Amino acid sequence: MSNKKVYELPKDFFVGAAVSAWQTEGWSGKKDGQDSYMDLWYKSTPELWHDGYGPTIATDFYNRYKEDVQLMKKVGLQSFRTSIDWSRFIINYETVEVNEEAAQYYDNLIDELIANGIEPMICLEHYELPAQLFLNHGGWGSKHVVELYVKYAEEVFKRYSHKVKKWFTFNEPIVVQTRIFLDSIRYPFKQDTQTAMQWNYNKILATAKVINVFKEGGYNKDGGKIGVILNPDVCYPRSSAKHDVEAADKFDLFFNRIFLDPSIKGEVPAELISILKEHNCCFEYTEEELEIIKNNTIDVLGVNIYAPTRVKARNEAWNPNVPFHPSYFFDKHELQGRKMNPFRGWEIYPKVMYDFAIRMKEEYGNIEWFIAENGMGVENEYKYKNQEGVIQDDYRIEFISDHLRWLLKGIEEGSNCTGYMLWAFTDNVSPQNAFKNRYGLVEINLEDNRNRKIKKSGEWYKKLSEERKFEFDDFNFEYK
Repeated sequence: MSNKKVYELPKDFFVGAAVSAWQTEGWSGKKDGQDSYMDLWYKSTPELWHDGYGPTIATDFYNRYKEDVQLMKKVGLQSFRTSIDWSRFIINYETVEVNEEAAQYYDNLIDELIANGIEPMICLEHYELPAQLFLNHGGWGSKHVVELYVKYAEEVFKRYSHKVKKWFTFNEPIVVQTRIFLDSIRYPFKQDTQTAMQWNYNKILATAKVINVFKEGGYNKDGGKIGVILNPDVCYPRSSAKHDVEAADKFDLFFNRIFLDPSIKGEVPAELISILKEHNCCFEYTEEELEIIKNNTIDVLGVNIYAPTRVKARNEAWNPNVPFHPSYFFDKHELQGRKMNPFRGWEIYPKVMYDFAIRMKEEYGNIEWFIAENGMGVENEYKYKNQEGVIQDDYRIEFISDHLRWLLKGIEEGSNCTGYMLWAFTDNVSPQNAFKNRYGLVEINLEDNRNRKIKKSGEWYKKLSEERKFEFDDFNFEYK
């Protein structure tokens, strides 16, 4: 029995898609010494990347952006989010001299998007920290690097702020240091909790300083807005028991509030600072810096949500010989009977959209926000091609629809969410997984000179964009 229901998008709600520079552009046009951290990681351990694929060619977007912009039109994108590769845009990282060839490329890309009716949304750092700054100064552990980043950001604003109205300081600022220094699963594989926390704090400070430059420099005129793109883990306790709820609260503090609170409320959580001091791994900060953070909060928040996180209280004692880690307070929990994406290993729980929407409304002043990434990675998609060679990714259409309807429920209840962006526009290389799991509305064929072909989901997305509505079978609507 069918229970199909029609859902309509709000009047000014935009639909788009996102990528990053390092995952799409490739190394064309880069000069010697212009590696990013991601390039450095790949060059250091290419054997750890699936089938050896890395950012070398990626999707060749640098050379094929005009072709790709036409494909964006064909799949109905109203907005397109990408990043400017700091390591490409600047040729001398200490003097902040601009690479004019790179600047022209980004100028041309922005113009091409606007000419085709697609709003450009630009992120200033999506893991593209210049490798030289990582090797010479310790990357985001250095406040000198913070100052160089602020100067880089101003050079970008000078050139493009008259054309680009939505800016973001970072994409997922918590991720790189969590993988490198907290969990030690990425190059250079060094576990150092204090360094991870210093990176977190310095990115919070960098965001505030760039916001100050954006507003004091008048780059926000004509409706320009600036924010940050975070990847909050919508976290659920195993049970309603006090110990499980407290475990979830601590996870939320270390992985969500650590960036949400300073970005929106202008405050680094006092509880976080207290715990880090207790465990001798607090970041270095000054009262003057905290004042800068307090006075320079974001205009708009981008949110990347893919899957829920579930935690429970720890059962065993912490090893005193191991440096402090946030998991001191919790263990991960796997819900029995959960729906899974077997390829990515992530739980599928679309109600995360609604729960986060209500949190934004009730805890964060109902600031303007949007979904900056959401999507479903699937391996071996060629298995789902029809006779015409088009990937029949009905699973992706169902995934988007299911998440969108929960998001719309949150909007109906007053949450100030203004749009939805899919990850990703095309298939693209991902950290270490490379092209293993595909996310795109458009297929990238690695065996055929990286040629492109629109998937079934791409045609569906265009219809969604144009008709402003979609159908979904509500048989399993209510998630507990």
